[in-house]
Amino acid sequence: MDRLADLDLAVRTGASCTSVVADLVGDPDGPTVLLRGDMDALPMPEDNDLPFASEVAGTMHACGHDAHTAMLVGAARLLAERRDALSGTVRFMFQPGEEGHAGARHMIDEGVTDGVSRAFAIHVTPNLPSGWVSTRGGPMLASTDEFSIVVRGRGGHASTPHFANDPIPVACEVVTALQTYVTRRVDAFRPGVLTVTRIRAGTTTNVIPETALLQGTIRAVDPQTRAGVVAAVQRVATNIAAAHDMQAEVTLTEGYPVTVNDAARAAGTLEVATALLGPDRVLELPSPVMGAEDFSYVLQEVPGAMAFLGMCPPGADPRTVAPNHSNRMLIDEDAMATGIALYAAVALDALVDAGADRPS
Repeated sequence: MDRLADLDLAVRTGASCTSVVADLVGDPDGPTVLLRGDMDALPMPEDNDLPFASEVAGTMHACGHDAHTAMLVGAARLLAERRDALSGTVRFMFQPGEEGHAGARHMIDEGVTDGVSRAFAIHVTPNLPSGWVSTRGGPMLASTDEFSIVVRGRGGHASTPHFANDPIPVACEVVTALQTYVTRRVDAFRPGVLTVTRIRAGTTTNVIPETALLQGTIRAVDPQTRAGVVAAVQRVATNIAAAHDMQAEVTLTEGYPVTVNDAARAAGTLEVATALLGPDRVLELPSPVMGAEDFSYVLQEVPGAMAFLGMCPPGADPRTVAPNHSNRMLIDEDAMATGIALYAAVALDALVDAGADRPS
């Protein structure tokens, strides 16, 4: 908000979350284009020795959202200088809570998409060459659901497991069975990804615990696959536990829907990026990426697109560099200039009248 203060924007903050919405009004009677940048961190350690590393223990900008916010502020400054050329309004959507808290849905409830004719967002990735842009029409990112499984056995002494009923090997069996379900029962051309990300059991070396906890996510781009994997988690965990005279308490939490780019808006983004960067730095994604995004809620309300912006650090290999959500994730900050220009170019493409002299 400090960086936006001198730009003569109509700025408002959220009531249900720490959101910021800023409108740059050119022609008040024209259409409104929404540009979104999310701005939250992740609950994880940062293991980078950098002067700007997180000062908050157990919290890290490991998904590039700080770059998204900085680029969107930069685009606001760039577009404010071109206000007179705009045949409508640019709405800057600074969104908290993308990482699992559905901040976009809160902002939609508070009116961020009201009157919007199209929307655009950027997500950075170190796993694409720096300064490259990539997107596709149709499904761009997967849906996501979360699961939590408590396998409940009977605790006891490590020396006498026959007097107990150890939930740890049963939990391990559940993990392997779920992996087998995905590889043997899910159509490879309608993929699903199930990942167990957390296992917690026991307190010391000589005690068999009563419970073992498994947690993870389910991702899919097809509703039938999504429903099948969700049902399998319940069925597999419950029946494996029962086979060992135990119980499995399964909690399933519905997450974000599939992020679906409007075909025309995605094609337009590729055209704008090609004009801006040249064809050698623009890539049409051949298939969806199995990450998930709550920008999906915005795209359910208005046509639009999300694009990836490559930020692989200099000298690194995009195929092996630390990815988003890594404790060692880094970006090439020079590519932020490309992101600023792409945000601005998409808005100018929509709001500068055809045939008029477009600002460079």
